[in-house]
This record gives sequence, structure tokens and C-alpha cells, in this order.
Amino acid sequence: MLKIAKEFSFDIAHMLDGHDGKCRNLHGHTYRLQVEVGGPLHASGPKAGMVMDYADLKDIVKRHVVDPMDHAFLYDTGSPRECRVATLLQELDSKVHGLPMRTTAENISAHIFHVLQDQGLPVSLIRLWETPTSYCEYSG
Repeated sequence: MLKIAKEFSFDIAHMLDGHDGKCRNLHGHTYRLQVEVGGPLHASGPKAGMVMDYADLKDIVKRHVVDPMDHAFLYDTGSPRECRVATLLQELDSKVHGLPMRTTAENISAHIFHVLQDQGLPVSLIRLWETPTSYCEYSG
């Protein structure tokens, strides 16, 4: 099986309610995302010799991951404290995006994997850098 990958960058604000360190406070990261897909090469047609067209990969990831999350407050819908912050931000016409889980790099990586898989993308790996020196890898 052959694999291709594309990288993306976007900014997210979040907080980890109940965390025992400074990440319990509202803060932000510039995330770097690598999406790897795998499969056989197309045998014929306009995509012959490709696993997938990079432009198609970019379009799917941008539409279903980057656009909803970029420059948003990403929050855990199960956390009353984070929901309160999200409500205030919405009242102030700011962008928010809720997830049914704590917004750790690990959970965000798994979430992205499953969102893209649900779109029919043959995802084999998600690598998400939360800082330039720290990343999480999820392969299902």
C-alpha cells in the first residue's frame, strides 16, 4: 500500500477544565496537522498513478476539520465551566466549536481521524503538533 500525506496549520483556543497545571486556563496553540492516507494507485482515468489527488485531500480536510476549528474556542461540551465560556464567547459573536470530550491533543487527534474517516477518506495516520516540539499520533 502506498501512502501520501498533507500538512495543515490552524489556531485554536482551549482550556482543560480540572487540569492540575497551567493548561486549565484559557490559552491557544498554533496546531500543525499531518493527515496521511493510504491505498492502491488509481489504475486509470484522470487520477491514474495517484493514491489520491492532493487537492482533493486538501479540500476535504479544510472543509471538515480546519474551517470549523480554525480561530475557534474548542471546548468540551461535557464541562459546565467550558460551556459557560463558550456561551459568553457566542454572545460576543466569537467562533466556538464543541466536542464531546476533553480537548487534549490526544482526543483532538482521534476526533479528526474519525471525522475524516466518516467522509470516506482512507486515513491511515493523524499527527497533530500542539507545539513545535510536542505531537500526538493516532492511527485508529
